[in-house]
Amino acid sequence: MLQIALWKRVLIWATCALGLLLAMPNGFYTRVETHNDAVASIEAGFSGNGIEEQAAMWPSYLPSSLVNLGLDLRGGAHLLAEVKVADVYAARMEALWPEVRNLLRAERATVGTIRLQPSADDELRVKISKPEAISEAAAIVGTLAQPVVSLTGVGSNDLLISTDGDTIVVTLSEAERVATDERTVQQSLEIIRRRIDEVGTREPTIQRQGSDRILIQVPGIGSASELKDIIGTTAQLTFQPVVSRTSDAQAPAGSGNEVLPSLDDEGTFYILESAPVVTGEELVDAQPSFDQNGRPAVSFRFNPSGARKFGDYTAENIGSPFAIVLDEEVISAPVIQSHIPGGSGIITGNFDVVESTNLAVLLRAGALPAGLDFLEERTIGPELGQDSIEAGRIACIVAFAAVLVFMLLSYGTFGIFANIALIINVGLIFGLLSLVGATLTLPGIAGIVLTIGMAVDANVLVFERIREEIKSGKGPARSIDLGYEKALSAILDANITTFITAVILFAMGSGPVRGFAITLGVGILTSVFTAIFVTRLMVIIWFERRRPKKLEV
Repeated sequence: MLQIALWKRVLIWATCALGLLLAMPNGFYTRVETHNDAVASIEAGFSGNGIEEQAAMWPSYLPSSLVNLGLDLRGGAHLLAEVKVADVYAARMEALWPEVRNLLRAERATVGTIRLQPSADDELRVKISKPEAISEAAAIVGTLAQPVVSLTGVGSNDLLISTDGDTIVVTLSEAERVATDERTVQQSLEIIRRRIDEVGTREPTIQRQGSDRILIQVPGIGSASELKDIIGTTAQLTFQPVVSRTSDAQAPAGSGNEVLPSLDDEGTFYILESAPVVTGEELVDAQPSFDQNGRPAVSFRFNPSGARKFGDYTAENIGSPFAIVLDEEVISAPVIQSHIPGGSGIITGNFDVVESTNLAVLLRAGALPAGLDFLEERTIGPELGQDSIEAGRIACIVAFAAVLVFMLLSYGTFGIFANIALIINVGLIFGLLSLVGATLTLPGIAGIVLTIGMAVDANVLVFERIREEIKSGKGPARSIDLGYEKALSAILDANITTFITAVILFAMGSGPVRGFAITLGVGILTSVFTAIFVTRLMVIIWFERRRPKKLEV
C-alpha cells in the first residue's frame, strides 16, 4: 500500500536535516576554518594575538567539520623524493666495526693485532697481523651474522664474510640488502608522515612510488622549500666522545675516528670517535625550551636503555668534552661536569625560537634512516587553486541547472520532487564528506558532477514504471506503489555495480583517483537514499493531500 509509518517519516526527515546541518559549515568556509585553527591553537596552550576573537567567529554549538581542499584546489607543495638506501649500508658497516673489533681483540693471541682498512661504503675490511689465522678470524666474525628478517630472505643470513689475503671482508648479503631497502623506505615514509602531522597540515598525500621513491603533497603550505625544510633534514642526532679539537679540516683523525665541523664556530673542527655512545633513536621526547640564559634550546629525554648508557658514560668521563652531533655537524661540545643519571638534558646552540621548535619536531618524529634526493618539486599557488575551484563550481552549477530543467520539463510535478531530492542529495554528499574529514580534489568535483547526473537515474526509472502502470489501466495509488516496487531491483543493481567500481578505484588507485572514488561512492549512497525514501515520501505526502483522480507523469 501507498503508506509510510510516522516513525519512518520522522527518521527520513531527521536524516536529511542532519546531513544538511553537517554540510552547512562549508558555506562559510573561511570563517569556520579560522575558527577551527584558533580553537586548535587555544587547546595547544597558545593565547593572545586575537585568537579568542577568531575562535568566536563560529558558534561552538554548531558543527564545524569541513571538507578539506586538496592540493589542486587549495594550493600547496608537491615533492617527489628518492630515498638514498645506500646510505644505510654505510651506516650499518660503520656500526659493525666496534663489534668486530671487540670480538677479534678477545682472540688477539690467535689472530694478532687488527687494523681497520679503507673500504667502500657498503663493506668493512679488517686486516690482521697473522695471515695464517685468517680462516679462524673469519669464523669468529661470522658469529655476528643473523638470519634475515623478511619473507623473501628466509634461510639467509644478513652478513657475508669473505677473506682477501690477510684481510677479512664483511658485506651485506643480497637478501639483507633487499630487506634493508624495504625497511628503509617504509621507515622513511612513516617518519615523513609523522613530521608533517606534527606541524598540523591538513590531509597530506604521502605515498610510495616504485621501489625507492616517495610522493609528498601537502595542501596549504607556503612553498616546496618550506616543505623540504620540514622533511628534508635527516635529523640524525648522536652523542660522541671528543678526541681533540682542531682548525684543520684535513687533520688526520686516526682509525675509528672522524673529523666534523662545528655548527656555531666556523673554522673549528672536532675529531670524534665514530661510534656514538647514544643516538637519537633512543630519544623518547624532545621539546623546545630555553637555557639558563633565556636563549632558545631543545630539551630531550632518553628511553631507559639510552638513559643508562648516557648515565654510565657521564659518570666515567667527568671533565671530558662530549659532542652533540646533528647531521654530521657538532652543535655543541660541553664538558661533562657531573654524573647525569636521569637520561635527560638540553641542547643549546645558535637557535632562534622557530629553529628550536623545528628541531624538536624533527627529533620527536625520529631520524630519517637515509637521506633524500628531491627529484621533483613544485609549488602550486592559491590563485591556481582558486581558478580550479571556480571552474569546478561552474561545472557543478551548469550540470545542476541542466538536470533540474530536464526533470521539470520531462515529469512536471514529479520532476519537481526529483529536483528537491537532488538538492538534498548534494547537501548530504557534503555533509558526509565533512563528517569523515575527506579531501576534495578536482577529480572529486568530477565525481560530484557525475553523481548529479546519476542521482536522477533512479527517479527516471521509477517515473517511467509509473507511466507504464498508468497506461495499463491501473489507478493512481496502485501505479505509484508498483512503480517504486518494480523499479527497486533495477535501481539497486545499477548502483551496487557502480559502488563496487568505486571501491575498486579506491583500493587500487592513489591520489586523484581515490578522490574521485570517494565522492562517487558517497554520492551513490546518498542518491539511492534520496530516490528510494525522500522522493517517495514527498510523492506520498502530495498524493495524500491532493488525492488526484488521474496522474500525469
